[in-house]
Amino acid sequence: MTEGIEAITTAALGLALDAASLRQQAIASNIANADTVGYEPLSVNFETQLEEARFAMQSQGRLDATSLAGVVPRLEIDRSYRSFGLSPKVLLDVEVAHMAQNAVHYQALIRGLSRHFAIMSSAVSDGKK
Repeated sequence: MTEGIEAITTAALGLALDAASLRQQAIASNIANADTVGYEPLSVNFETQLEEARFAMQSQGRLDATSLAGVVPRLEIDRSYRSFGLSPKVLLDVEVAHMAQNAVHYQALIRGLSRHFAIMSSAVSDGKK
């Protein structure tokens, strides 16, 4: 059975909200452990998995909500600093900026999901209020 675009949109927005929530937890952990000796900053791997889903979609020629089920945001140790030869260190100003950016992304996702549900509600009620 072919799923409608509403199922794909709802699944994608739900995954993005999960990733934003997990990213907020990672940033909070990084800030809380900024002075902890040996602590390695955390990050969320979500965009890489979305890219893999996009390539799978191109090979299959279609995308449905069940194909997004394998995409799960996950916490990882942030190793980006190592490529610059730096030791793992939490930079509070960078983390606070990431937290503000993530909050804006989360709010935009909530607004998008709310509009999506409003459109679906209007379609169900045949545009009547």
